[in-house]
Amino acid sequence: MIRILLAEDQAMVRGALSALLGLESDIEVLGAAADGESAWRELQRLKPDVLITDIEMPGLTGLELAQRIQRHGLPTKVVIVTTFARAGFLRRALDAGVSGYLLKDAPAEDLAEALRKVHRGGRAIDPQLALDAWSDADPLNDRERQILRLAGEGQSAAEIAAQLHLSHGTVRNYLSEAIGKLGVGNRIEAYRLARQKGWL
Repeated sequence: MIRILLAEDQAMVRGALSALLGLESDIEVLGAAADGESAWRELQRLKPDVLITDIEMPGLTGLELAQRIQRHGLPTKVVIVTTFARAGFLRRALDAGVSGYLLKDAPAEDLAEALRKVHRGGRAIDPQLALDAWSDADPLNDRERQILRLAGEGQSAAEIAAQLHLSHGTVRNYLSEAIGKLGVGNRIEAYRLARQKGWL
C-alpha cells in the first residue's frame, strides 16, 4: 500500500482528491491537513510514504514543507499538485527535493500513476513545465527572494529590517540587487515580475 497524507487548503479539492485516491486499491489516504503547519504535525505523527501538497497554503507553503522534510532527512516523498504552471516554481520544488509536480487540470488517473512512480523511487513531472523550467533560470538568491516578497506585501525597508533582524542599509542593498538582476525600475515591478515567473 502507498500511504498518503494530503495537504490542501481548499476543502472541496481536499475532499475530491481524498475520494479519488480512495478508489485505488493500492493507495490509502491516512489523513488530510488544511494548512502547512498542521500538515507538518500530521506528517510526523502518521509517517506517510508520500505527501501530496499544494504550493500556496496558510502557515507553511508546500515548498517550505518540502524543504523542511529534506532538512530533517525524512523518508516521505513529496508530490506537488497545483494550479501554478510556472517554471520558477518547478525549479524551486526540484531544489527542495520534490519527486512529483503535477497540475490540477491533469487527468485524475495521472495522479495515481504519478504516486506509484514516485513510490517506486521515480519522478513524475509535468513534461511541458519541465521543458520550460530549464529555459528561464531564477537569478534571485533566498534572501533577495524573502525581502522582495515582504516588500511586495507592502512592508517598508525599515519594517523588513526589523522583522528579519537586519540593518536598514542591508535590506536596501538586497532590494537594489534584486531590482538590478531583474532589470526593472523599482521594487514593485521587481515583485510583480518575480511572482509572474514563479520565483517568489
